Amino acid sequence: MKKLIVTTLCAMALIVSSCKADTSKELAVIHNPSETEAAKHYIKVALLLDTSNSMDGLIDQAKAQLWEIVNELSYAKCRNSSPDLQIALYEYGNDNLSGRSNYIRKILPFTEDLDEVSKELFSLTTNGGSEYCGAVIQNSLKNLDWGNDADDLKMIFIAGNEPFTQGPVNYKDASMEAKEKDVVVNTIFCGDYEHGISSNWQDGARLAYGDYMSINHNQETVHIASPYDDIIIQLNIQLNDTYVPYGHFGRKKIAMQEEQDNNAAGYSKANAVSRTVTKGSRLYKNSSWDLVDAEAEDDFSYDELKKDELPKELQNKSTAEIKSYVNKQRKERERIQNEIKDVNEKRRKYITSSTSETSNNLESVMIEAIKKQAKKKDYIWN
Repeated sequence: MKKLIVTTLCAMALIVSSCKADTSKELAVIHNPSETEAAKHYIKVALLLDTSNSMDGLIDQAKAQLWEIVNELSYAKCRNSSPDLQIALYEYGNDNLSGRSNYIRKILPFTEDLDEVSKELFSLTTNGGSEYCGAVIQNSLKNLDWGNDADDLKMIFIAGNEPFTQGPVNYKDASMEAKEKDVVVNTIFCGDYEHGISSNWQDGARLAYGDYMSINHNQETVHIASPYDDIIIQLNIQLNDTYVPYGHFGRKKIAMQEEQDNNAAGYSKANAVSRTVTKGSRLYKNSSWDLVDAEAEDDFSYDELKKDELPKELQNKSTAEIKSYVNKQRKERERIQNEIKDVNEKRRKYITSSTSETSNNLESVMIEAIKKQAKKKDYIWN
């Protein structure tokens, strides 16, 4: 009888042990992401702009060419994943800034809010200057969130026209810090190529595995008109009607969107088209103030909505009615965005066939450097 009891207990122990093992396997499956699930990657670009007295042309190029740079990045892929874009913005070398901060200002941390980037670029003014390249690179390395993902594309683009050696921070020390953080430093000298080399701009890039480039910063941006421009601009008007502002900053943000539309159009019709193409892409995100984008976020809840922070036509609606309205706006936006993409493909082919010239401006050198460095991390372009 004792032998039977012992045998039975041993059998039960084996069953329990087996169940625990099976349960742990199930839990492992639940908590480990699928191997086939595409990981999220980021392209992180810190733009460090010299805003001293002679740099008006550089700032103008940044304003005019932002949207084409973003549009080119929207075609990037990394291991079947479409990386998100984050842009940080610094100015340096402006005498209006504090000498105690080495004439450096962090304007924006890494952000996906492209309207904010545009707004800040249009607010920049030039004055003075004491341009400390090593100091601004070091500041951006220490005060921006670069993350730890080895697959992220992390790049600094610093543009200016004074010797790279100026200031209290040795650029070689800053380059060493960049390498430790897996951040590539690209240098853009605004002036003669050989002058930039003798001013150590090439060495600054070489030490941090980046590219050295020179541009004519006073060259005006030439936009190529196409037969598709008017169609895309009309689609932008329709697209703007799909936004549903909410929250404390909703009204302010939708006003900013309109302001940046006007800023782009102020340069040329083609620049307004480039901005519209960006707004039709996956990189233009406004979940902080637009209900259509916000609803797709995991942490969004209709229960937290304040009715008085909604458009007037929604303030007396039930949650079900608001959801129905947002869904309708989403479908309309997707239709318009798909149409923008289709028309823009025709526009791109037209522009490619209409010019064979190579530009020497901020947009062209940045895109060339980004694509070259992206290949090293298995990024491809559609």
